[in-house]
Amino acid sequence: MDVVGRLSTLSILALLCMTASGAPSSAAEKQLVVLTWADYIDPQVIAEFERAQHAKVKFMYFESDDDRDDLLTQSNGTGYDLVLADGISVTTYADVGWLAPIPQASIPNLKHIDRRWRSSFPRAQQYGVPYFWGTIGIAYRRDKLPAEFTSWMDLYRPQPALSGKILMIKHARDVIGMALKALGYSQNSSDPAQLAQARELLLAQKPFVRAYSYVSLSKESALVTGEVWAAMVFSGDSITLRELDPNIAFVIPKEGSNLGVDYFTIMKSSTNKALAAAFINFIHDPQRNARIARFVHYATPNLAAQRYLPSAYFKDPIIYPSEVTLKNSELFIPLAPPAAKLRNEIFQTLLQ
Repeated sequence: MDVVGRLSTLSILALLCMTASGAPSSAAEKQLVVLTWADYIDPQVIAEFERAQHAKVKFMYFESDDDRDDLLTQSNGTGYDLVLADGISVTTYADVGWLAPIPQASIPNLKHIDRRWRSSFPRAQQYGVPYFWGTIGIAYRRDKLPAEFTSWMDLYRPQPALSGKILMIKHARDVIGMALKALGYSQNSSDPAQLAQARELLLAQKPFVRAYSYVSLSKESALVTGEVWAAMVFSGDSITLRELDPNIAFVIPKEGSNLGVDYFTIMKSSTNKALAAAFINFIHDPQRNARIARFVHYATPNLAAQRYLPSAYFKDPIIYPSEVTLKNSELFIPLAPPAAKLRNEIFQTLLQ
């Protein structure tokens, strides 16, 4: 949804008249276009930013990382001021020339951000500002299934009752990466033999998969209605699902997970770079960032924001995994073209 609403018909007509007469259009100049996930920021914080900056924020949403890549490829990186991207994509977008360097002097709240997350990926420190970080795991209906999930194999080699009742994230690196971890390998493996084993595991799982998609975070979610009994989900989303139905449990499997970091990037083509920097600085005000953290249920890289969060927040292992889980988990690394091509071919086989 568009949390800032739409201009009224009269406002649009007035804007058109001003533009046609050659008068300056301050409304157009003060609109910030943001490409991001849906439901990934507190709307009240956005309203505060709009009032403070006398600006409008227009949100546009992607349904998957691949969807975001397609949107940016189609527009050659134009049409947006801010884009939320995972760490690997920051590197890719910077390499193709879509991103502007982060104007660090214009974002004083950068001083609050943990350097670990700022430099977790190549080019990230220069071209991105960490937003939140988390993991992926398995959300499942404990009222439908006789045993708890503990391993990725519980999802990849499922019990017969799960036929047609599994939902997998529609992203090659996550699906194949966790299949590799289930088999005891690194999620970043480029070994053709190991990837062949992952392919066979995924093909055997395919009849159990209802869809390769993302879980809806609403009362109509297939996991909430019971159409789906198990799904690969992002950690913070699992808390939202649990709030909708307490029968939904979540586990980060014993083999570990992917450590995902989202970054706000400023597009090179943006004509509102100063406003984009102001937005990043605004949401990283420690108190505001803590409010956003409680809204999205993810771990914040903003160290100063942590003092505004309750102790229970840090004790929740879904948000802040144990040291053992973190030790077993990995960040994605850039893949050589042959390895990336092989993974895409495997994933396309699943989608057919």
